[in-house]
Amino acid sequence: MASMTTEELLGVFEEMTVLELKEFLDAFEEHFDVTAAAPMAMAVAAGDGAGAEAPAEEQTEFDVVLTGSGDKKIQVIKEVRAMTSLGLKEAKAVVDGLPSTVLEAVSKEEANAAKEKIEAVGGSVEIR
Repeated sequence: MASMTTEELLGVFEEMTVLELKEFLDAFEEHFDVTAAAPMAMAVAAGDGAGAEAPAEEQTEFDVVLTGSGDKKIQVIKEVRAMTSLGLKEAKAVVDGLPSTVLEAVSKEEANAAKEKIEAVGGSVEIR
């Protein structure tokens, strides 16, 4: 069996859509029983030993979750495409699969701007 070089693998990943990459990552994590979030889990675990007196850290990263598409579904799909650079099919899948995360780990300002844009075309959004 011929193995692919790192450059060849990067070329394959470069051709994939965001949705395909997400599906690949999920399958990879499941197959090898690993998670890409391990560094965050370790940071949280290390922080837990600090004691109850430590002040809670202010949230700096937010997820924008689409909870409804309203009457103007096509407009919502267009906004999702503009925000994420997804293709039409992938953006439609996000809007059809409610609730769906549109943006992950963005600043509070970016999350609020995205919420305003989606709500302006009739969609419903939660910021988490």
